[in-house]
Amino acid sequence: MEYNLADLFESVVDVVPDREALVYVDHPGTGAERRLTYAQLDAAANRIGHHLLDSGVRPGEHVGLHLYNGVEYLQTVLGCLKARIVPVNVNYRYVREELVYLYRDADLVALVFDAEFTDRVAGALPQAPMLRHLIRVGPEAEGAAAAALTAVPYAEAEAGGSPERGFPARSGDDQFIIYTGGTTGLPKGVMWRQEDLFFAGLGGGAPTGEPVKKPEELAERVAAGGSGITFFPTPPLMHGTSTLTAFIGFHFGQRVVIHRKFVPEEVLRTTEKEKVTSISLVGDAMLRPLVDALEGPMRGTDCSSVFSVSSSGAIMSDTVRRQFQALLPHAMLLNNFGSSESGFNGTATQDAGPERGFRVRVNSRTQVVDPVTHEPVRVGEPGRVAQRGHVPLGYYNDPVKTAETFFEKDGERWVLLGDMATVDEDGVVVVLGRGSQCINTGGEKVYPEEVEQALKSHPDVYDALVAGVPDPTWGNHVAAVVQLRTGAPRPSLEDIQTHCRGRLAGYKIPRRLVVTDSIRRSPSGKADYRWAREVAGGAER
Repeated sequence: MEYNLADLFESVVDVVPDREALVYVDHPGTGAERRLTYAQLDAAANRIGHHLLDSGVRPGEHVGLHLYNGVEYLQTVLGCLKARIVPVNVNYRYVREELVYLYRDADLVALVFDAEFTDRVAGALPQAPMLRHLIRVGPEAEGAAAAALTAVPYAEAEAGGSPERGFPARSGDDQFIIYTGGTTGLPKGVMWRQEDLFFAGLGGGAPTGEPVKKPEELAERVAAGGSGITFFPTPPLMHGTSTLTAFIGFHFGQRVVIHRKFVPEEVLRTTEKEKVTSISLVGDAMLRPLVDALEGPMRGTDCSSVFSVSSSGAIMSDTVRRQFQALLPHAMLLNNFGSSESGFNGTATQDAGPERGFRVRVNSRTQVVDPVTHEPVRVGEPGRVAQRGHVPLGYYNDPVKTAETFFEKDGERWVLLGDMATVDEDGVVVVLGRGSQCINTGGEKVYPEEVEQALKSHPDVYDALVAGVPDPTWGNHVAAVVQLRTGAPRPSLEDIQTHCRGRLAGYKIPRRLVVTDSIRRSPSGKADYRWAREVAGGAER
C-alpha cells in the first residue's frame, strides 16, 4: 500500500463500512437528500471508475468534472482515482470560449457535466477534438444543443459499471490536477503527485496533529477512534479547497455534508439539523452572509455543535470575524493560508487585522525568500512566500510558467508562490498580498488586501475590492470598488477617505470610489481583480 488517495480511502472503508460517509442536500427548499455509508460510496465510486475504463478512458488520461456540488462529484473523483484516471475540476461559471481553453489545455478525453450546462458544453465541444466521451448528470435538456450531444446518462453509466474494486495496483506517483480559478489570468493546471498532496494539502491524515508515518496507519487511527465529527465544505467542490476538505473528512472516517449551492439560510438549517462541527468557507463573501442570516431571519438557529469555522483562499476580515464571534463565541475561527500550488502553509494569528496586517504562523516547510536568489529574507525585508518538500510537479502544459515558479535548492524541490510577505522578529510571516495585484503609486507599493480590510470595517460597506487605476502623475492611484449594505446611505469619497486615514498610510488611501450593486467574485468567493480594474478604470472620480 502506498500514499495513494484511492488506496487510503479504501483502507478507511474496510474498517468503518457501515458508518455514514456523505450527506447531500439538493436545491434549498426541496427537502431532497441522499445519504451514503462508506461501503455505499465505495461501491458507487467503483461503478463509475469501471464505466470510464470500459468506455476506453485509459489510466493517466484526464476527465473533466463540470458539475455543481453533488454525490456525483465526489463519486467521480473517487472513481477516477481508483482507475488511475486523473480528475480535473472545471469552473462551472465559464462560458464557451473559456471552456474551449480549459478542455484543450487540460487534454480532456471525457467529461462529466450537469445537464444545466448542455448549451455551453455543446458550444465548446467542436473545438476540443480529444474530448470523446460525455456523461450527463440529470435529465436531458431540450433543444438543438442537447440533440447534438451524445452523452451517457450518469445513472446508466453507474448501473453498467461493476460495484467491485478489481482495479490494477496504484501508486503514490499517480496524479491529481487542480486548475486555478483564473481570476488574475488564465487558469493553470497544478500537477500533484498524490503522495505530495496527501501531506501538503491533507495534513498527512491529521491536519492539526501528527502526520501518519505509514499508509496503513490512517485506517488504524480510524478504527481506534470514534465518530461524531461532521465536516461541511460550503464552497463549490470545483474549488480545490472544498474537495480537499471532503477528503480530510474521509481520512478521519467521519461524515461529510455538502449542498448543491451556497445559500446562507440553508447552510444554517443544515448545520442545526446535522449537528455540523466544522464548516469551511472562503472569506467574507461567505462568512458575512452567514452573519447577516444569524442576525436576521435565522436568529436563534442552534449552532452549538460548531467547533470551528475555517477560511482558505480569501481572508476573513477582522470586522466580520468580530461580528461572527459575538454570535457564536464558542466557535473557533481559523484564517488559513495556502494555495493550489502549496496546499496548507499556516494559520493567521488572533491579532491579525488591519492594524497589524495578515499575520500567519507558518509550518516548517514555508519560508519568505528573495525571488531571485531564493535565500531567506532578513526581518522586515519583503520577499515571496515559498514552500519546500511536498510540492507539485509543475503546471500542466506550461513549461515556461513551471520554470518560473518551481526550483531546486539544497537537494529539495521548492515552489515560489505569488504572495509577497515579510517576517517579523518572532518569525511570524506578515502576508502583504499577491505580487501580481500590487499597486505601484508614486514609487510606493500598495497591496489591495490591506486596503480592503480597512474598507470593510466601514459600517456601511458590505464588500469591497481594490485596484490600481492609471494616473498621469503617480503612475497609478488606488481605487475602491464597494458594495454597500442594504439601505445604507451612499458615502462620498471624502467619507471613505476619512474612515481609512486612521487605519492606513496616506499613500494607501483610495483616490477613487465606485459604488456597485454587487462585487464580482468566483463561485468560491475569490476576488475577480480583472473585473475590479475594469470597473474602477471606467468610472468617474
